[in-house]
Amino acid sequence: MPTRILPAGSDPDAVRSLTTLLSQLPDAEPQPPAADSTHLVDTLARLAAESVDELPEVVVVHERIGPVPALELIREVALRFPAVGVVLVTTDASPGLFAAAMDSGARGLVALPLSYEELAGRVQAVAQWSTGVRRHLGHGADVLGGAGGTVVTVSGAKGGTGATLTAIQLALAAQASGRATALVDLDLQTGDIASYLDIQFRRSVVDLATITDISPRVLADAVFRHDTGLALLLAPGEGERGEEVTDRAARQIVSALRSRYEIVVIDCGSQLGGAGAAAVEMADTALLVTTPDVIAVRAAKRTVRMWDRLQIRKAEETTVVVNRHTRNTEIQPALVQRITGTALARTAVPANFKELQAVVDAGRVHELDAKSTVKQALWALAGELGLVKTGGEGAHRGAGRGAPGFRRRKE
Repeated sequence: MPTRILPAGSDPDAVRSLTTLLSQLPDAEPQPPAADSTHLVDTLARLAAESVDELPEVVVVHERIGPVPALELIREVALRFPAVGVVLVTTDASPGLFAAAMDSGARGLVALPLSYEELAGRVQAVAQWSTGVRRHLGHGADVLGGAGGTVVTVSGAKGGTGATLTAIQLALAAQASGRATALVDLDLQTGDIASYLDIQFRRSVVDLATITDISPRVLADAVFRHDTGLALLLAPGEGERGEEVTDRAARQIVSALRSRYEIVVIDCGSQLGGAGAAAVEMADTALLVTTPDVIAVRAAKRTVRMWDRLQIRKAEETTVVVNRHTRNTEIQPALVQRITGTALARTAVPANFKELQAVVDAGRVHELDAKSTVKQALWALAGELGLVKTGGEGAHRGAGRGAPGFRRRKE
């Protein structure tokens, strides 16, 4: 049986040389290379969604890969696709880097310049390990599903567009449909999820920032269990501590949550920091909430362009949600889509703050009346995004477009 090998690296010449050498290995079947970290993870997730048998036995990561650093990428691949063996190709073969690579989940390290014998021996050993793991666990084991939970980020085009309320209601809809859901506040300086849900908390996302190996027990200690069943990971009470949550910490936290929950909804606020950028980049779906006014739409366009310049996310991979929509406004959702160049959520959220005022002032937005048109729209949006479990659906990602008892707002 041939060994499927997926090379990954951002340097075209280095990847071409690596692929050429891999093709010379006995029983090797090199796959089309992944040009960056996002491409690699997306490829593995797509293959895992089709069938576990489609996953390559070996992934060879060149040290010149981005935007996620090689060791962080290896950690994410090892966590999400535990039966895929990862080999790191690097110019630094020191004991320190070798130990760091092993700690990140790599199964081997090959030094540059490449040696046929060394590469062949390492790839063969890793392929045998991968095959053994799959045989031991069995092809039907959940751990080989690879894709993990669905991550949705909610960002505001500017302050006050309703991103936090949107994030909370999406999470509540997912949880109510029977999916284990985590709600994360990565608006690190001005996060308000705790205020909206009227809770006092001791732990926050900062408590996980310095932990390099987030075990299920450590994660459980940091999470606040809400009465609705939501698992909450909150922003720090002292905003200045938000700087402790780096982009690397955010990647580890999101990966840990993805492995534990079916749905992870992250409120990223309206200000872009390293942690929020990492979350948006890792997300399966990135929502950008705007209101139908000139200032907010211009802010949405600036945000989309900034994400693209920073290689966080392309415009067409971002979904805009129009909040406080009315039929008589001059700026309709279709115009917002044309201006921003993004995808557009079919569900627009109506402007009806009177429905919200009492629960917002009381900090009890989870008790918003089911007859509320705002709640109905946001829960319909959750169905549109595939976050809710329908009556005939299992926990397969993205399989549903609605949920029993969730009424879609009439267009």
